[in-house]
Amino acid sequence: MIAQTTQILSDLIAFPTVSSDSNLEMVAYLATRLEDSGAKVDVLLDERGQKANLFATLGPEEDGGIVLSGHTDVVPVTDQNWSSDPFNMVERDGLLFGRGTCDMKGFIAATLAMAPTFAQSVPNRPMHFAFTYDEETGCIGAKDLAQTLIDRAIKPSMAIIGEPTNMRIVEGHKGCCEYTTRFQGLEGHGSAPDLGVNAVEYAARYVGHLLKLRENLKSRYPQNSRFDPPWTTLNIGAVNGGTVHNVIASKAQVDWEMRPVQASDANFVRDAVQTYCDDVLLPAMRSVYPDATIETEVVGEIAGLMPTDENEALQVLAALTGVNRAEVVSFGTEAGIFQSLGMDVVVCGPGSIEQAHKADEFVSIEQLTQCLVMLERLGSHSNNLSET
Repeated sequence: MIAQTTQILSDLIAFPTVSSDSNLEMVAYLATRLEDSGAKVDVLLDERGQKANLFATLGPEEDGGIVLSGHTDVVPVTDQNWSSDPFNMVERDGLLFGRGTCDMKGFIAATLAMAPTFAQSVPNRPMHFAFTYDEETGCIGAKDLAQTLIDRAIKPSMAIIGEPTNMRIVEGHKGCCEYTTRFQGLEGHGSAPDLGVNAVEYAARYVGHLLKLRENLKSRYPQNSRFDPPWTTLNIGAVNGGTVHNVIASKAQVDWEMRPVQASDANFVRDAVQTYCDDVLLPAMRSVYPDATIETEVVGEIAGLMPTDENEALQVLAALTGVNRAEVVSFGTEAGIFQSLGMDVVVCGPGSIEQAHKADEFVSIEQLTQCLVMLERLGSHSNNLSET
């Protein structure tokens, strides 16, 4: 089985499904393999017809099934110093190198390899495959898929999100909210700064306010928080604006994110930022230039995965793997979207998040083997699991 899995993974790596590009060729490959295993497959195109989610089912079409989920997109390799072609998987010393090997085509490959076995072992309970687009740019595909499941009244009871966790069971993670804030000021000559509205300067004040909020967040976290760090984090990813030394900048942009441990923190930051813009920055800008603006684009607002007292997915994987504790992590996944649909959800997959997004990304054959063992046991036990 591991040989077949590595071959499938090699095939998947050869599809350069960077988020900015189409994933349709890879989705067609996934669809063919699942159909050959006897699954009913739906390819769900986005509104432009350039990308697609895939949702497939083995077994009966009824409530209470298990979802195995992964995203098809990968991050770019631009300006990364790879020792080999990132889209041609190579093996060295038991490690499989290539863009997406751990994040997260390794898990997808394992589920495809297991699909024919699942077709024989899960006749009484649905086994679903959910493969999405644009996870890396705001979980856009997962949100669309969630709406499709609602519209079609498809109600699985549990989901396993195969992000790289070194095959440890993760029951919780922070949310991820990404924003781009754009400033429109008034251009002018640098010798007369009072006659212009310098968008870069106002962007700098905006960043300064965000950094003050970041410090405030350190005292707001719940005392039982298990995250590291335990508070909501806030990061300034990029600041851009201006042209040359002696021109007042008319445009600027700030890319920033926060990873909330609780919804109230996200609301606190959004409200505080909006109040600062409305009461301080915009009045000052518009006193010189009435058409000045500050506009914030929501790139993505992804709910966290909240640990719960009762979690069927956790109980099942703990029984199958012998792991008696679950962890929480700070990186985000699509898990919260599936949890919002009423499913019990865990994150568990091969590879380490420390390898994700880096040059020479890899997953070990040992980790893939562990994943296959877990999936085989899941299929063998699925018909005995509670369908509530």
